[in-house]
Amino acid sequence: MKYVFGAAIALCATQAMSERVITPDEIRAAVGAIDTQAIVENDTHDRNWLNYGLNYAETRYSQLNGITTDNVGELGLAWSYGLESRRGVEATPIVVDGVMFVSASWSIVHALDAVTGEQLWVYDPEVPPEFASKGCCDVVNRGVAVYDGKVYVAAYDGYLHAIDAATGVQVWKADTIENRELSYTSTGAPRIINGKVIIGNGGAEYGVRGYVSAYDAETGELDWRWYTVPGNPEKPFENDAMRMAAETWDPSAKYWEAGGGGTVWDAMAYDEELNLLYIGVGNGSPWNRHLRSPAGGDNLFLASIVALNPDTGDYVWHYQNTPGDTWDYTSTQHIILADLEIEGEMRQVLMQAPKNGFFYVIDRANGEFISAEPFVETTWASAYGENGRPIENPAARSKEEPFETVPSAYGAHNWHPMSYNPDTGLVYIPAQGVPLVQSTDPNWELNSHKPLSTMSGMGWNLGYLFNAIAPEATPFGHLLAWDPVAQKEVWRAEYVSPWNGGTLTTAGNLVFQGTADGRFIAYDATNGDTLWQVPVTSGVVAAPMTWERDGVQYVTIAVGWGGVYGLMQRATERVGPGRVFTFRVGGTAEMPDFGTSERTELLTGVAYNPDDVADGLAVYVSNCLFCHGVPGVNNGGAIPNLGYSNADVIANAGDWILEGAGVHNGMPRFDGHLNDREVKQLIAFIQGTADAIGAAGQ
Repeated sequence: MKYVFGAAIALCATQAMSERVITPDEIRAAVGAIDTQAIVENDTHDRNWLNYGLNYAETRYSQLNGITTDNVGELGLAWSYGLESRRGVEATPIVVDGVMFVSASWSIVHALDAVTGEQLWVYDPEVPPEFASKGCCDVVNRGVAVYDGKVYVAAYDGYLHAIDAATGVQVWKADTIENRELSYTSTGAPRIINGKVIIGNGGAEYGVRGYVSAYDAETGELDWRWYTVPGNPEKPFENDAMRMAAETWDPSAKYWEAGGGGTVWDAMAYDEELNLLYIGVGNGSPWNRHLRSPAGGDNLFLASIVALNPDTGDYVWHYQNTPGDTWDYTSTQHIILADLEIEGEMRQVLMQAPKNGFFYVIDRANGEFISAEPFVETTWASAYGENGRPIENPAARSKEEPFETVPSAYGAHNWHPMSYNPDTGLVYIPAQGVPLVQSTDPNWELNSHKPLSTMSGMGWNLGYLFNAIAPEATPFGHLLAWDPVAQKEVWRAEYVSPWNGGTLTTAGNLVFQGTADGRFIAYDATNGDTLWQVPVTSGVVAAPMTWERDGVQYVTIAVGWGGVYGLMQRATERVGPGRVFTFRVGGTAEMPDFGTSERTELLTGVAYNPDDVADGLAVYVSNCLFCHGVPGVNNGGAIPNLGYSNADVIANAGDWILEGAGVHNGMPRFDGHLNDREVKQLIAFIQGTADAIGAAGQ
């Protein structure tokens, strides 16, 4: 555990630099006053940002109007702060009375003076570097929670930490993983409701059973746990919901041996009047339903929104966005609560734009389907019937033929938060497309490393091969302003790449978003006019937030390129370390320098046997593809593309693959299932592919 508080030394340094001192007693008083009612009451003014999505409804709409369409062009940097991170930064900061708490990659938490950016303390949960291999999508963390004097972070290795907000000292630590032989991780932000810290886990790609858990905020004791998919039907079911769900699964393939999936790794929302907690449930394990549940079935509660009683964890209702999911169409994307007038009647609704490309409006009191319309092109289904079920394209479930699924498993909208502005009536969605063709993997076996079986050497259990034929679609990314009542697009802003950051909207008639190509932009929320933008130090994936102190409104965004797409792709050569930027009208701080990629030359000169290239491809697909990408097609994202590596690194690849030279950076050892011969085959594929690309470009 690392503490960078230094008590009097740190406070004296802060005073000398800024003439502003935040004492531990002030932090203790401010955060000590935060409870469920305080989070609810903050929604009357929004001066603080007390919950991941600002409020329990997760609207990311701030009532602050100190920054408007008239003066947003006068925004300048107030301060920036280095997070010392070169992996993905996905967090939305929390601000309480001028104190900011923000997490970086590896789940490290930073406490800052929100007005000056001065560091107060740093808490390192000491996630073991080798744990990086247990997650699909970068060593990220989406944020912390605050409650009753403590800061809570769900660390990547599945431990939930409670930290004293005033000092950065650990109060307690709870293990959220029920079976540590399996590859569970935690990347989402906790939510705290009535003294219970609620958190899920990731890991459905690897073969786990999903669940969501509630812990006592004071002691860390487990209060309740609700599973999202049924277990072995030969054993007693935990509750009636699991008994109901089991009727929608085919037991012939023993789905429980692969866990079933359904991890709750991100979206939650809470209605304090209905006392309902809404969770978004993830994909199946394996992805391919032909292998997971051969006779078909809806496979509850995969790809569903589920309403629970937050006090007991009891099931109340569900709506399944994608029955019988087979495309990794998780429903873990942002859930927003709102009251909308629909056909002359005010309805209490929740809204979601999940991976599958349809925008949903659901009655949040009872789960009744209201409407769903595509917000991007969709080839897997054309529409939804009045019964709330998709009208599917039968070819999308082909067991024999490859199919270009649109949206792909990257999603039409992934975890990047959207926002809802009640003044404009619009939802602002980070929409995207990343082409993929998927086909059933005929050789898949549970937990079996087989050449060409996608990422099987890393423990993935997908049951699919990808891009056996080339996709026809082209990548895209845009900010989409969507009318949830009329279910139609109002305006959009086009970008050069997918994987752009989350959105914030405000009473100043503004929308803020960071982009994959390293810009932070403000738009007119009504018509989409670009009003202000500034370059930042890398691509942006996190969502901005806003807060007020002493009558001044600030806008903050955490910057750091990464995430599953960002591991192997990027849209800017700026690769500066993770950094927090805070802006205000009239800010005069200098923007920091940024680094640029040094991966500029294709790999050349490594000796190899051309006869090894084909075998090297098979080894590469099963061990390396989803982290390093295809060698030489680009120079990589947060992780290097090996076709642009140093020749000495590739020539000595055995040091990295078999000896663990990169473990400190999160690269696992492969000596458990690869040998010297296969390393030589990998070298041949990497250098051979780079040579082919180089020759084609001449």
